[in-house]
Amino acid sequence: MNRKNGWIAAFWVIVFSLIPYNINAVNQTAVVKMAGGKAEITFLSGPVTLVSKEGKTLRNLAQGDTLEQGERIRTGKGARIEIRLPDSSFIRFDEETSFELEAVSLDKADRKRDIRVRVILGKAWAKVSRLFSNRGHFSLSTKTAVAGVRGTVYRMNVNQDNSAVVKVYLGEVVVQSKAQAEETTNAFRKLKDAKPAAGAEPGSGPQAISGPRPIPGPRPVSVEEWHQILKSMQQINIRPDGTPSKPFNFSHQEDDNDWVRWNKLRDEKIKSQVEAVGKE
Repeated sequence: MNRKNGWIAAFWVIVFSLIPYNINAVNQTAVVKMAGGKAEITFLSGPVTLVSKEGKTLRNLAQGDTLEQGERIRTGKGARIEIRLPDSSFIRFDEETSFELEAVSLDKADRKRDIRVRVILGKAWAKVSRLFSNRGHFSLSTKTAVAGVRGTVYRMNVNQDNSAVVKVYLGEVVVQSKAQAEETTNAFRKLKDAKPAAGAEPGSGPQAISGPRPIPGPRPVSVEEWHQILKSMQQINIRPDGTPSKPFNFSHQEDDNDWVRWNKLRDEKIKSQVEAVGKE
C-alpha cells in the first residue's frame, strides 16, 4: 500500500470506529444537541463532592443522587463512586479523582447517545453498554487525548503531569489526539452542511453532480494529530506532551490490583442483575 492510500485508509478507520455506520447518524453526532439526560449514583463510599469549575466545594454527594451535564465531581481520600449513565453504561472513579460530565445525553426516540466524560485527574473505569453501540458517541478524554468506543470495558488513568494510560479489557477503543478528534468532527460537519445542486428539490430524485475535483495529496501528520486502535488486553501510554506510545499487550497477572479487582466484581454483579431480569 503506498503512502497516499495508507493515509486515506487510516482516516476512514477512525471514522467508522468512532461514529455510526449510516450517514444520518453521522450528521447528528457532529451536532451533539440531543435530549437531556441524567446520571445516577449507584454506589458511593467515602467523601465525594460536587465542585465548581474553580474547585470550590458546592455540596456533598450521596448514593441515589442524580448528576447532570456540565457538573464536575471530586472524590476524596479512600472514596469511590459508580455512576449509571442514561444509556445503561456504568462508569466508576477511584479515590482522589476529579472529572467532569461534559455530555450526558440520550435521545430515546432516535436511540442515540452522547456521553462524554473528561478525566481531569485520577482513575476511571468504563463498562460501556452495547445497546447503542452503532448510535451516537461515548468517550473518555484527557487534556490531550480522546478514547472513543462502542460497547466495551476499559479504564483510564490520568496523572498530575497530564500523562495518561488507557487499558482495554474487552472490545475495541480508538485513542486519538484532541486535534485529530476535532478534525474528524469538522470533516463530518462539512458533509452535513454540504448544499444540493442549484435548483434541486429535496427528494426530487437523482441529481447531476459536478465532475471530478483534484484531491490534495497526503500531508505529514504532526505530533498533535495521531490515532491508535486498541484491542482487548492492549494498552497505550500517553506522555505529558500528548504524544503516544505504540499499543502493547498486558496480562491479567501484571494488572492485578485492588482497583481492577473491585471493578471486575462490580461488572459481574451488574451482569448477574441483567441476566436475572431477563429470566423474569
